[in-house]
Amino acid sequence: MIESKYYKKLNGTVQCLLCPQNCIIKEGKYGICMVRKNLDGKIVPENYGKVSALHFDPIEKKPLYHFFPGQTILSIGTFGCNLKCKFCQNYDISQSKVTDQLNRETYKPEDIIRIATEMKDNHGIAYTYNEPIIWFEFVMETAAKAHHEGLYNVMVSNGFVNQKPLFDLLHVIDAWNVDLKAFTEDFYRKYTSSTLLPVKESIKIIKKAGKHLEITNLVIPTLNDDDDKFREMVKWISDETGKDTVLHISRYFPTYRMKIPATPVSTLERFYDIASEYLNYVFLGNVATSTGKDTYCPECNNLIISRSGYSTRIKGLTKQGHCTNCNKKIMEYI
Repeated sequence: MIESKYYKKLNGTVQCLLCPQNCIIKEGKYGICMVRKNLDGKIVPENYGKVSALHFDPIEKKPLYHFFPGQTILSIGTFGCNLKCKFCQNYDISQSKVTDQLNRETYKPEDIIRIATEMKDNHGIAYTYNEPIIWFEFVMETAAKAHHEGLYNVMVSNGFVNQKPLFDLLHVIDAWNVDLKAFTEDFYRKYTSSTLLPVKESIKIIKKAGKHLEITNLVIPTLNDDDDKFREMVKWISDETGKDTVLHISRYFPTYRMKIPATPVSTLERFYDIASEYLNYVFLGNVATSTGKDTYCPECNNLIISRSGYSTRIKGLTKQGHCTNCNKKIMEYI
């Protein structure tokens, strides 16, 4: 079995150092993620190569709107998660052990690369569906081989990772969508069994490393839909990562252990207006509305990209990523 790089031995136990949970794990037991196990005094990732889902998707589905727009990407996921979100949409794979799954498939990194390169219009791999941080070893190996084949790598993550493994990932991951679930420690503690500060630090580190970064915020009525806290969050994003950071404001629907009714569209539209005061590129997700779908140039309001569902049409963008009307740089990766 593959041995984890990030752990230390204690007195009869081991401590995982991959994420800020820093789980102390007894022999034969698992960390909070339910896939990293103490086996004979070593931490082994039982989900190595265990694939829960594998699909070719529009890259906009990740969601990434300003990273190779309109292209296809191979999306893969595994089992387990280092958070316990009560509103998780993929709880059937994120809140289960590998050993609970009867129909799991096992792949080698070479298998993933072969599948990715056999699809004519595919240009990369997205590590998604559950939290890819806990798939660290498989992601690192697969992503390095993907780079060798000229493929790019995308991480769709909660950002709850310790800094040393994050720096390792930054060598092989080209683009990130980080789920900033709220902007209070109280929310993170009550509804995700984690903390906010490490996520904020991850976002700053990813941006400083020069990687493409987009952020998603799922708005849940009564829990993280306070106007003042939302304004504080988008101002922080603008100050720490820049006005051109893409923000996806996503509509919540009741699922898993959360029965609160769906987010009113009016709340999303109000938050869109607030975010647009601080950020140039704000989009609405999980909702059928004309607001927050297309990309416009923040300088001259030229239509850059139009979107209908996952259908994307590039209209006002040069091959160098500039606005065709005023020549403002819109995006780096096209």
